[in-house]
Amino acid sequence: MIISREGALFGLRVLLSLIAIAFIWVAINGVLADPGVLGYDANAYWGYPRDPLYAEVGADAAGKFIYRYSPAFVPLLTLFTAIPWPVFLAGWIVCSIGVYIWLAGPWWLALLAFAPFVMELRMGNVHMLLALAIVLGFKWPAAWAFVLLTKVTPGIGLLWFAVRGEWRSLGIALGATAVIAGVSAVLAPDQWAEWLRSLLQTSRAEVFLAVNVPLWQRMIVAIVLVVWGARTDRRWTVVVAATLALPTLWFHGFAMLVGVVALQRGLPERASTSLDWMRVFSRSSRSRPIESPAGSGQPA
Repeated sequence: MIISREGALFGLRVLLSLIAIAFIWVAINGVLADPGVLGYDANAYWGYPRDPLYAEVGADAAGKFIYRYSPAFVPLLTLFTAIPWPVFLAGWIVCSIGVYIWLAGPWWLALLAFAPFVMELRMGNVHMLLALAIVLGFKWPAAWAFVLLTKVTPGIGLLWFAVRGEWRSLGIALGATAVIAGVSAVLAPDQWAEWLRSLLQTSRAEVFLAVNVPLWQRMIVAIVLVVWGARTDRRWTVVVAATLALPTLWFHGFAMLVGVVALQRGLPERASTSLDWMRVFSRSSRSRPIESPAGSGQPA
């Protein structure tokens, strides 16, 4: 009996979907047993103003409620605080799920068999948003400002533009970041001094549920990868390099790899309308092959 390619893909999709449902069930039971784990990381994005804004010298950078990003986002986070915590958390998780579905496409349920995706949606970090910014950054380079003003080091992906001589795109990415940072620094110069100090002086001891490889070693691999990818026209290398360059590579940090799926689906160029994300639920998309767009390189 010969199984067609469509039949094999359908069987794989069903199998992965069943595994994904099992992971979701485990995650839900974990939340029911300890509600505090839901949105654990999102606690850092609510409850402002804070004094001090950043952790004290020697504090554990992985601690709950620890804010690690630039002061540029503090005014927005202060607005978030006007919303009750349960409402904010629900909205944050729904937003993350929406971003994930848009990036993952028709296989969104099956791809949840990759545990970091489920972990990220439960933890409520910004890894999905980072993946979104990187994907959109190929068409709208200003999106890289979000990457540089949050996790910072994944900005190594901008080497893509430098190696390819796409100076206009690089200039837009850096210029947008500089404008946002400049306005914020004028309004809150002390907070920027605090942030730079916190990046250098908070501790980075080995932590559970993370890849405990020194950042400098991962940065070397990330640089080599993105330079190779830029020279061989493989966009997916930017997402992988940015993931490796995360300051702390938590297991749920690998959720950024959903950006690889998005690029292989042809995003951001194929994102022609705001309703495109709804097609992931349509039956007609079930047998649509994953194509590699011009300039995106070979499949991952």
